Amino acid sequence: MDRAAVSVAVVGSRTEAELIVGLLRSHGLRAASAADDAGGQEPQLQLQGVHVLVAAADEAAARRLLAEVG
Repeated sequence: MDRAAVSVAVVGSRTEAELIVGLLRSHGLRAASAADDAGGQEPQLQLQGVHVLVAAADEAAARRLLAEVG
């Protein structure tokens, strides 16, 4: 992933974020998820949201794809 990553979604769990990441990757986009939950050790901290990140160059395509499926 590029150094410049952009958040295209904030969801309530790592599981949901990973599903979205998988969807984006299956369409050739570079994607990852990030949460401030101590590496999954403190899942209650996910209530603050889990971010789905994409490379800045993939932002427009990712947003279009998420709009289509959402």
